[in-house]
Amino acid sequence: MHTWHWHSWQELPYLSCSLLESFPHGFFTQQFWSHNLQDMTKILNKEASVYRLKQVHGNKVLTPQEIEYKITAGGDEVELVGEKTLAKADGLISEKPLQALWTASADCTPALIGDIKTGQVAAVHAGWRGTAKKIIPQAISRMQSQGSKLPDLRIAMGPAITGEVYQVSEEVAAELGSTILPLEDEKAIITSLQEIADSPLIPDSEPGKVRIDVRQVSALQMEQLGISPEQISIAPYCTYKNPENFFSYRRAKEKKIQWSGIVSMGNEA
Repeated sequence: MHTWHWHSWQELPYLSCSLLESFPHGFFTQQFWSHNLQDMTKILNKEASVYRLKQVHGNKVLTPQEIEYKITAGGDEVELVGEKTLAKADGLISEKPLQALWTASADCTPALIGDIKTGQVAAVHAGWRGTAKKIIPQAISRMQSQGSKLPDLRIAMGPAITGEVYQVSEEVAAELGSTILPLEDEKAIITSLQEIADSPLIPDSEPGKVRIDVRQVSALQMEQLGISPEQISIAPYCTYKNPENFFSYRRAKEKKIQWSGIVSMGNEA
């Protein structure tokens, strides 16, 4: 069983997952809200360079080199956020050791991926829209194009909103369900989703609504790629139900986030 551990830095709490023990990483809480990424990266590795994105709920995955290229080129694929120009995308994949990749989330899934053979990593922001566009499989595909083999990957999905409290329309649920079921009809997808083992779908008393666990949908997408359940771990924490540690947009309607990061290593991490 994969275990999740609480750590403390200057009395501030953050999480790690035993599945990613080969990699400096952390799923940080809202208590780090006032800290910048340079400082937080030093908690993981003092020598690592820092990379982040302007997240747009899509399925684009970039390398640090591609980020630099887009920032130099300018145009629609970048955006000024505060004093920084950021590339628009939702996944980051490392190219060499000591690259700290960061993803921001509130209720969406922060997914950190490490390859225990090559040492390369990915950090992914997977909300329902990104998950409907298979953002995590997209990141895995890019890792494969850079030499990763599926059995060597370890994937930890951090705190996010859980199915019990995530009400969506049947249309949204069907869009997510169509990524794991070879069906097109909305009602057929909903019915089939309810019937699968460990269904990510939970009935809702409101007509036309259901509840869905987005992290479970991502896990099923990965299993269909040929990744075993033992390679995947889902944090046992819901952002909505844990106000003491996590921001939740659904709960508070505030645009605040928490950060999750992972640092790439050399071969045989």
